[in-house]
Amino acid sequence: MSLQVRTTPEADSQIREIDIWWRRNRTASPNLFVDELAAAFDILGHAPHIGRLYRQSPVPDTRRLLRMETRYHAYYVPRGDEVRVLAVWHAQRGVGPPLRVS
Repeated sequence: MSLQVRTTPEADSQIREIDIWWRRNRTASPNLFVDELAAAFDILGHAPHIGRLYRQSPVPDTRRLLRMETRYHAYYVPRGDEVRVLAVWHAQRGVGPPLRVS
């Protein structure tokens, strides 16, 4: 059984911005970001506790899953019958994203 993976409006906005940037700047692999993110969502739906706990989050039980090729983290919270993705953020930004459940 797979849980529903849902995104917050903030995560949706980040995903759109990253996808636009990726397609403009990574022309040799324009679909890599969206393909890797789709694979991450599939993993999270089947194994929601796979990511590491992100203790700096103000949102309890936040976890993050690193995608190795693009170096983006999916920040998420497993919630009963769904997984809520709060943010998608590059690992090299130095600080984590502003997180909240919306």
